[in-house]
Amino acid sequence: MGKVIQLNRIDKHYKMGDQTFKALDDINIDISSNEYVAIIGPSGSGKSTLMNILGCLDTPTSGDYLLKDSLVKDMTETELAQQRNQSVGFIFQSFNLLPRATALENVMQPLVYRFISAKERKALALESLERVGLADKVNHLSNQLSGGQRQRVAIARALVTKPHILLGDEPTGNLDSKTTKDIMALFDELHNEGHTIILVTHEQEIADHCQRVIRLVDGKVVADTRKGIEESLRV
Repeated sequence: MGKVIQLNRIDKHYKMGDQTFKALDDINIDISSNEYVAIIGPSGSGKSTLMNILGCLDTPTSGDYLLKDSLVKDMTETELAQQRNQSVGFIFQSFNLLPRATALENVMQPLVYRFISAKERKALALESLERVGLADKVNHLSNQLSGGQRQRVAIARALVTKPHILLGDEPTGNLDSKTTKDIMALFDELHNEGHTIILVTHEQEIADHCQRVIRLVDGKVVADTRKGIEESLRV
């Protein structure tokens, strides 16, 4: 499997008065196509910072990030926007849906930036909603849907651009235990279909679904395990 993500000696530092806070410290991670990865750690471990860098929402202080063999720091703002729209599908804990839009309109929204007709955008969005089991909810507004249904809309919106990577930030954090199981079963199905999935979480139960677990503490990778076998970390 080819590598879709390569992080080489990634640092992210923030100035806090006269001091420097190291949110990420010498991160070295490769992720291949169709991997199912959890990035886990306590609050303040650097998970969200790492997710923002993976999703091209933030840039590292130093180090190299290669996304599908392209060096992110050499990309223009237009190229970065294209990567966010085409290469990465985002799924957030808070869903981030447009409240006055229907499920269909929410899923169509990322396609506005594509040079395709409204008819094609609608067809792709309907296909994506059907994939997540919401074919009968396309005209419902966000506030007419349950939490689990809203998260399914968010997953459909992430899938509609046919991205190389699905990136979830605490994607079950606002869901009850039964709905969490349903959403994780959907992620399992998507992985089996060939998607590369990266879930950022603090919950071990979520990490247990994944084939690989990368654990962060204080901005450092302290463990990288595949199917329970700890691997030596790159130096």
